[in-house]
Amino acid sequence: MKLPQGLVPATLIRRYKRFLADVELTDGSAITAHVANPGAMTGLQAPGAKVWLSLSPSKTRKLPHSWELVEADFGNGPELVGVNTIHPNAIVAEALADGAIPELAGYATIRREVKYGAASRVDFLLEHPDRPPCYLEVKNVHLMRTRGLAEFPDSVTARGARHLEELAAMVALGARAVLLFVVQIGSSQRVAVARDIDPTYGRAFDKARAAGVEVLAYRCRIDHSSIVLAGKVPIDP
Repeated sequence: MKLPQGLVPATLIRRYKRFLADVELTDGSAITAHVANPGAMTGLQAPGAKVWLSLSPSKTRKLPHSWELVEADFGNGPELVGVNTIHPNAIVAEALADGAIPELAGYATIRREVKYGAASRVDFLLEHPDRPPCYLEVKNVHLMRTRGLAEFPDSVTARGARHLEELAAMVALGARAVLLFVVQIGSSQRVAVARDIDPTYGRAFDKARAAGVEVLAYRCRIDHSSIVLAGKVPIDP
């Protein structure tokens, strides 16, 4: 997935109210940028961090800049981390179209945001006349508290637990269901559930896997021009 051209470098002053960040541009001026991320962003929002912003062409947006990348060091030296939680679905859509996720290849059609369950929408529904439908839920991952170990979630997510329950229900009906962690940290070597942050999600995760929900994790390769899936990483029990 290509990032908008001409990302704007800046220095983080503070992130607040979840969706707002004050930053200082290279000319010394300060602006407020939109943060497309509802999570805690632990380890990624320290004042003074180097960040990169996209600039919307819309003339009506109240906040034309959006925070896209941050430079962080998890023990392997500085690296770029994607913080925009809107992007993983676009990254996965591109990877599915290119056949870059072998476990999800071979489906005839791919539909996005399909209604299912009680009152939810699945990120992708993969279909083929000779195979059961595959319900694919994508989760963004950018928490790393231990070198090499990416974790999800970074805050309590009742919505995430509900999605796991609904995926399990699809398996019970004869469908295939997959949870895909997209890790926007290139140095990640494995993924685990952050059970100390959200024990309820941890229990829902275990129950869903026991019910037949498949779990995959792929890390991303990130630079100032693009974010793409770079390889599969193992998931801790």
